Amino acid sequence: MLGSLVLAGALLLLLLAWRNRDLLVLLWHDRVALCVANFFSGMSKEERILNWVKQRATAGDPESVLGAIDQYCYQKEWAMNVGDTKGLIVDKVVEEVKPKVLLELGTYCGYSAVRMGRLLPPGGHLFTIEFNESFAAIAQQIIQLAGLQEKISILKGPTEEIIPQLKKKYEINTVDMVFLDHWKDRYLPDTRLLEESGLLRKGSVLLADNVILPGAPEFLQYIRNHKGFECTHYPSMLEYLPMKDGLEKAVFLG
Repeated sequence: MLGSLVLAGALLLLLLAWRNRDLLVLLWHDRVALCVANFFSGMSKEERILNWVKQRATAGDPESVLGAIDQYCYQKEWAMNVGDTKGLIVDKVVEEVKPKVLLELGTYCGYSAVRMGRLLPPGGHLFTIEFNESFAAIAQQIIQLAGLQEKISILKGPTEEIIPQLKKKYEINTVDMVFLDHWKDRYLPDTRLLEESGLLRKGSVLLADNVILPGAPEFLQYIRNHKGFECTHYPSMLEYLPMKDGLEKAVFLG
């Protein structure tokens, strides 16, 4: 009897692992391989990316900065940037919206900030929120290397504290576009916080990354069933890996 239970349990674990194999591969890259690389290099992955970019990118050229980061992530180790494939979708939305005020939730190394910042219209500005001070420091160097420091401001701290301060402290009345690419369990509460803070105007666009992998099911359920949003899904692939992912665009109807 005990042997049968153990076998059944093992089969169940194998079934769950197979059904979630994409997530397991992602965890391998983001946890196991990362720990090994950090141990042998004596640096964090983000520091390794920064060094690579400094050695290969041309100062003042955002395209060369993006290309260097993409090259590193394809050839060396995976990183949680939006990447070049989904980046084309982000480019398209930014070019359509032409945001004068663009808010990003989750800066990481500054890849998406550079990607969007290079497409801002004259007078446009990007505010990007990052709670991890090490990431923020590296992102600042990446942004400066791209020559976009006058167009991009990093706001350090948790989104739940900074979003309510945007109107008074940073003199942001409303935002034209929001790019969500931080902790997936913060997508929904931060969307609600944006609504409650009066930062969304009629026509404001939310664009959320990784809604399939790792996934943001509560956010999708909320936004797709909200009468105040008009949603469009963009199927794509996970950054730097052959796995299905997607972005969700939600236009605030006021």
